[in-house]
Amino acid sequence: MADAVATEKEVVVVVGNGMVGHRFLERLRKYDTDQRYALVSIGEEPLQHYNRMLLTEYFEHLSIEKLKLAPPNWYAENEIDLLTNAQALALDTANKKVLCQRLDDGVPKDEMQFEVPYDHVVIATGASALVPRLPGTNLRGVFVYRSIADLNSIIAHGEKQAELEATGAPKKYALVVGGGLLGLEAAKAVHDLKVSVRIINRGTQLMSRQLDADGAKVLHNEIVNKFGIDVLYGKSTQEIIGSEGNGVEAVQFTNGEKFDDVCMIIFATGIKPRDELAHSSGLELAKRGGILINDYLECSAPDVYALGECISHRDATYGLVAPGYEMADTLAKNFTCGSPESRATFPGGDISTKLKLMGMEVGSFGDYFPEFIQEPFEALTYNNPLEKVYKKLFFSVDGKKLLGGILVGDTSDFVRLSLMYKQKDSKPLVDPPNEILLGKRGSGGGNSVLDLPDEAQVCSCNNVSKGDICSAIKEKKLTKLGDVKKVCNVGTGCGGCIPMVKDILEAELAAAGASVDKSLCEHFAYSRQELYQIVQVEQYSTFAEVLAKHGRKQHDPRSYGCEICKPTMASIFASLQNGHILKGDRAPLQDSNDRFLANVQKSGQFSVVPRVAGGEITPDKLIVLGQVAKRFDLYTKITGGQRVDLFGAQKQDLPEIWRLLVDAGFESGHAYGKSLRTVKSCVGTTWCRYGQQDSVGFAIFLENRYRGIRSPHKLKGGVSGCTRECAEARSKDFGCIATDKGYNVYVGGNGGTNPRHATLLASDVPQDLAVKYLDRYIMYYIMTADRLQRTSKWLDALEGGIEQLRRVVMEDSLGICATLEKQMSYLVGTYECEWKKVIESPELMAQFAQFKNTKETQQEVRMHTVRDQRMPTFVANAQTGTGSSSPTGTESSSPASSSSVLSDLDDTEWVSFGSKDLYDVNGGGAVLYGESQLAIFNIVESCNGIEKVSWYAAQNMCPFDHSFVLAQGIVGDLDGRPKVACPMHKRNYDLSDGCCLSGDDLRLQTFEAKEEDGTIYVLLPPTDVVDARLATSKFVTKEGEASAPVEVAATPIRLDW
Repeated sequence: MADAVATEKEVVVVVGNGMVGHRFLERLRKYDTDQRYALVSIGEEPLQHYNRMLLTEYFEHLSIEKLKLAPPNWYAENEIDLLTNAQALALDTANKKVLCQRLDDGVPKDEMQFEVPYDHVVIATGASALVPRLPGTNLRGVFVYRSIADLNSIIAHGEKQAELEATGAPKKYALVVGGGLLGLEAAKAVHDLKVSVRIINRGTQLMSRQLDADGAKVLHNEIVNKFGIDVLYGKSTQEIIGSEGNGVEAVQFTNGEKFDDVCMIIFATGIKPRDELAHSSGLELAKRGGILINDYLECSAPDVYALGECISHRDATYGLVAPGYEMADTLAKNFTCGSPESRATFPGGDISTKLKLMGMEVGSFGDYFPEFIQEPFEALTYNNPLEKVYKKLFFSVDGKKLLGGILVGDTSDFVRLSLMYKQKDSKPLVDPPNEILLGKRGSGGGNSVLDLPDEAQVCSCNNVSKGDICSAIKEKKLTKLGDVKKVCNVGTGCGGCIPMVKDILEAELAAAGASVDKSLCEHFAYSRQELYQIVQVEQYSTFAEVLAKHGRKQHDPRSYGCEICKPTMASIFASLQNGHILKGDRAPLQDSNDRFLANVQKSGQFSVVPRVAGGEITPDKLIVLGQVAKRFDLYTKITGGQRVDLFGAQKQDLPEIWRLLVDAGFESGHAYGKSLRTVKSCVGTTWCRYGQQDSVGFAIFLENRYRGIRSPHKLKGGVSGCTRECAEARSKDFGCIATDKGYNVYVGGNGGTNPRHATLLASDVPQDLAVKYLDRYIMYYIMTADRLQRTSKWLDALEGGIEQLRRVVMEDSLGICATLEKQMSYLVGTYECEWKKVIESPELMAQFAQFKNTKETQQEVRMHTVRDQRMPTFVANAQTGTGSSSPTGTESSSPASSSSVLSDLDDTEWVSFGSKDLYDVNGGGAVLYGESQLAIFNIVESCNGIEKVSWYAAQNMCPFDHSFVLAQGIVGDLDGRPKVACPMHKRNYDLSDGCCLSGDDLRLQTFEAKEEDGTIYVLLPPTDVVDARLATSKFVTKEGEASAPVEVAATPIRLDW
């Protein structure tokens, strides 16, 4: 603070350290090339700015770091004084000072208040949650949905309620008051906490500011049917009933009705501008609240400005971030424009919205309510309840202007349509309105990014156009997506624009004649498709061969591969040769889940998913699943793929669990692999009176045919017995819908983050021909797709699209159908259950031991009971903000290199950890030392035919989330530095010094290791010294911690000596 005050530069004080305040600082620092200004930022929260748009995602990962808009050192690097935990009380506009008060605990009273002088002050205090003035709002259990602190309180309260109900307490409800954007996000978050939730809405529909009644109905049905969340309409809260001891208990409505059994209330009824600072400073306010500003963002006092949600401009306030960003950019330019005459004005903000709520896409733009349209209009509507899509567009009566629109269920045309609206007065529409609504006939649906004009807004959060991105790519010669994001500041808000940005980058590079770099990683200058062809032609069978003959650094003995190329090559070997993925040198190549033939969960435990082909299962097999789950105390859940998932298995228990399942006739469901998951089915002609074909039988046939086949990404299928599509076959990578003549075959669909309906490949084909087409389609995809590319993206990128695919697999235009069929026949004929082979092989069984040096086992996660099932106990880690099973009070210290620390410890000795044969070549293994888990790794270097093995040792616990998993990670190198990639979050750690190579301020404790006469030794202090820092029991939750208040700090935990 002293630096800014003492400087000769003009001091700009920004009050408010939220998204808009940060954006102004960022822009002013960028435009202030003459370094005219010294900057100060004052924020009330203890944390630096974070992305409030992604608050709901916090419930998934509990990581503040993932919400931050800039790294912790950003302020220091940009010479900005940051004052957190400080509140601005008033502005002394006569003497140009900001009177502030510290909010830190323990600050002496005489130091609580302080002053910050300014030359210019910018108020960006945002808005606060609107809470109605009702009796009972001060009761325990009443929350708002606005900040990290609010969410932590909701999480703690919700988890406590879930635990009470699990022990037999009566069921209670969380009520979310408000049916707008925040209300729906809050309802989804509480639903994910396993607390029953109801939405209370005063109006007659959801999202009344963005949708009409018909669009809201589509959204309502999705919420009720998919999540089971009821919405109570026409209810106004009169009073919250409860007591000081019990907290909230019930809600009384104004119509006399009462809702009992309430445990929590979340108000999401809107926001109100934070204009208290302006009020206490004598600044002019708008009648309805908000700091009054003019078009130059100026307040009623000189050199005082305001931005964002706290303002009122032309009788409008804004609850969206995009208008705030536009204000910040305008004001920053005006501070650096040079003369008052060249200042820019803020004409008003664009309130178009594009959201994804509870998996449902929602968008609105322009004037979409008839009562606000200022000229005669005609409306065109597309309403498809089967596909849950609703679109309504408003046109001028001559069809030359698009005035506004509502999109529900499909917002893929949002950018194109909103641009038409913005250009309505300057660029008449060319296409007829019906084609604008439904797309041109024969176009195949969708629109290429190449068709968008340069002025099309790609990133609405940061107001970045396609032209901005294209110019940056050309002028700065950008070739990587990460560089485009950084230079153009795209993808840092909601992140929804990233796929389009990637498409623009690839299109620009292709248009410039530059080859789009599809190199797999730093070790290979080839794409996955090219490597597939190389392995196929040269018939390589080991990763070492491919790396030595086709790697970028063929003659560098320190080039070991990485967590990208190793799993990719493992998948290619499996697709071509179909050997067991854990045999020999294949095991260390496998990614997190494939490595132990099970999905690793956030707790470090595993899930078990047997195959239930087509969803058909006998009562006897269901009984076996229940018996296994009871014996091993596994959490049990029905999956969306019509099978049963058993969660919470320990690695060392997996072989015995699968022995019981295999003996009962089960086989691996491959839920862990980039391979076929399920082929979902309805009951078809067997039971359904509408059925056209035996969908269950066909689904079972297809699932058993394609089971175990490795592919670039996971594959899902579906077979529906009629056009009612109960198996949702069109949301799968391949699907068949029965007709009276056979099946319609669909390809290239998927659910997930970006749902896409599959495209019709062939109509009314008999079952055997449908299988032939699917064989060719799947093998062609495996042969030509990029790494981790779903079939939908592959089909989109395929030159010629669906027509080309038809030519290849139906007309054999490339002359490769015989080859595709032969390879598929080989894969089908050589299938073997991976788990059956494991339980028949003592060598493979040994890979699942918890430790290499002892049969002793450790409990790594504490479990608790919820709804009569066992679940892991998680708390938000005090240092990382992540959900982990570690205590919140873990000791930490400043970083230190392992070598410097160990040199200070005289009492060390070489400790034996068994034969080198216990450890996978180019892999790792966990060992137990005292009560601490360590990981031992080896990497083989080869130079001129001479091999050298280097050994490394480190803690087995990843310092990011405290999971004991590092020994399971893939070893490799980064620019020649030996590393291990954590299998949980892919953070990379240097095996030599323990430093995190992924940019985080984290470090492993490493130890010197060696091999002598076939035995592995590690140089270690006594067990009590190591256990004082790394004992497993220190990182397992203690009783009562799960419901304790969560305190979150800004720095990650550091485990050093």
